[in-house]
Amino acid sequence: MTTTRRGLLAGSAAVVLGAALDAPAAQAHTGSGGGRKPTVVLVHGAFADASGWNGVASRLISDGYPVIAPPNPLRGVASDSAYLAGILAPLSGPLVLVAHSYGGIVVTNAATGNPNVKALVYVAAFMPDQGETLLGLQTKYPGSRLSEAALDFRPYGEGLVDGYIKKEFFHDVFAGDLPRPATALMWAGQRPADVRTLGEPSGAPAWKSIPSWYLVGRDDQVLPPAAQRFMARRAGAHTFEADASHVAMIAQPAATTAVIKRAAR
Repeated sequence: MTTTRRGLLAGSAAVVLGAALDAPAAQAHTGSGGGRKPTVVLVHGAFADASGWNGVASRLISDGYPVIAPPNPLRGVASDSAYLAGILAPLSGPLVLVAHSYGGIVVTNAATGNPNVKALVYVAAFMPDQGETLLGLQTKYPGSRLSEAALDFRPYGEGLVDGYIKKEFFHDVFAGDLPRPATALMWAGQRPADVRTLGEPSGAPAWKSIPSWYLVGRDDQVLPPAAQRFMARRAGAHTFEADASHVAMIAQPAATTAVIKRAAR
């Protein structure tokens, strides 16, 4: 359990990309070659909930994009991916899936085989290949401060354990570029991940057949920037970098939205 706990993860929950990214992206008012705009599906990670996407969602909705931000159960890679796949199945027209942190492994699996998914966007997110685990990717390069010492573990059910970030670590490790009053509220309402997610292998990755975009947070203290660059480069993703903590979509929603609009063209 010690090894498993040490990594608990980067699952969750800023970008300063500048006018060079915002200006052209702001012109992306239609998707799929001028047809209907794609539905944007925003998937949160661990220690967070869908409200972390509010700043991004409000901008997309104002620009006419259909948006949903479903809950991520945070119970296991296979079960969470199946849950999201079920949400996607009845949606018609083109889809753009956007994931933060642990949400990345979920969309990587949930999008596989869905012909409506036209693009994947990863925001400081896990982008695994088949057979890889969250713990393996988080510890592939040095730099993560989300260690066992930063976590509280609380049992639930029979033999099951959830992980939470401790209050004294939450701001500096998870969201160092947000005001402390804001991160105090985020800590109070954080949703935990089942620690079993750390060692559960990923399935066939959707990014091998679907175009992808990646936003690297240079100041991420959860998922090391080196790991983010490795995953993005391996996938051939359109990659941008920013002086951002782990929660780019909260700290810099306008710039994050600009990346999504690029993917939605």
